[in-house]
Amino acid sequence: MKNIFIIITLLFALLPNVKGQSIDHKKIKEDLDEIINDIAGNYVYLQEKEIDLGLLRKRYEDLIPNIKNKQDAILFFEYLIDEFYDSHLILHTNTPSSYRLFSPIYLSLKSGRPIITQIWKTQLENPDNGLIGAQLVKVNGTSVGSVIKGFPTQVQNKNNPQIKEWIINKIIAGRYDQPRLLTLKTPNNRIIEFDLDKLKIKSETELLTAKLINGVGVIRINDSLGENRLISAFDACLDTLMNTKGLILDLRNTVSGGNTYVARGIMGRFIDTPGPYQIHRFTEQYDDQPPVERLWAEYTSPRGLKYTKPVVVLVGRWTGSMGEGLTIGLDGMGCVKVVGTEMERLAGEVSGFSFKHNTYGFQLSTAKLLHVNGTPREKFVPKYYIKQTASNRDEALEKGMELIRKIK
Repeated sequence: MKNIFIIITLLFALLPNVKGQSIDHKKIKEDLDEIINDIAGNYVYLQEKEIDLGLLRKRYEDLIPNIKNKQDAILFFEYLIDEFYDSHLILHTNTPSSYRLFSPIYLSLKSGRPIITQIWKTQLENPDNGLIGAQLVKVNGTSVGSVIKGFPTQVQNKNNPQIKEWIINKIIAGRYDQPRLLTLKTPNNRIIEFDLDKLKIKSETELLTAKLINGVGVIRINDSLGENRLISAFDACLDTLMNTKGLILDLRNTVSGGNTYVARGIMGRFIDTPGPYQIHRFTEQYDDQPPVERLWAEYTSPRGLKYTKPVVVLVGRWTGSMGEGLTIGLDGMGCVKVVGTEMERLAGEVSGFSFKHNTYGFQLSTAKLLHVNGTPREKFVPKYYIKQTASNRDEALEKGMELIRKIK
């Protein structure tokens, strides 16, 4: 998935004056039919989303005459994908007015109010200790209720709490060409103004970093699960830590996902017999015949010298896609303890699709991915749940160290 984000970034940089290009409405209509047909035939979560595709088609057909240029057309399809409130559904391009894919804070709905429940502490150079627990009141001077109502989708039920939480986090991610000025109410009822763009995300140059803490090895994956070279780097690093008291594998910076080749390579160092690490589920239907469910388990095998000491995996809201797959795989094989919170919840296994006329494409989730115990990957919650309460402590790392000390 990281490669997809690189492609998006490059396309964004190369887009030539998208506002000035003429548009063929007939071609837009044909590409609208294409994407809706692909969603109808391939999107594995369609039934759960409860979106009326007929109504969706009609609403977006009505918008086509308003499309004046290439940027309008890209946003048209971007908003259509947003109807499914699924962050694994993306276009393979964007514009200056597109929404970012994530932000360095996460808000949860608590009694209907959007509350900052997590900040990306491990990846921020200057985490703000006053954000956790603050209620979002306004965005760029506009009330939360108004920005949710104004989010540019046509048919989704914005009163649904799940959809509302997804939208508010999309709004906080913000458009590339707009500020993110937040009005917050702190837990002690102070009103503060906070510029989210002042939070500086660390720039990582190494595939992973490692350190020793009281005899425990800590390996942090630097958003590199899509880099095949990570396997050799991980091997070299782990080989130097074989005599440690335990190992902490930090996956809280895997927001861009990766691939199964790398994940299986890492998992292979913690097992001594082949075993299943995830289950794939989807439905096949051909030649107008009845749908038949297909279900299969994917295995991984031992590789190299097994690490035999206690292992803890750290996860959070910026553990995404293959980071989530690596987590449930290690958990399902019983070789780690998982500490943290809900992950990014990027649902399913994605496949790429093309438009008839546009040069960029899009991705859809075409198979569900499950923990070997049957839990959908996106619903996995660590057994050792750590609620973030402050940014001046790494509470998940502290818990991980505690667990390793207690394991005999």
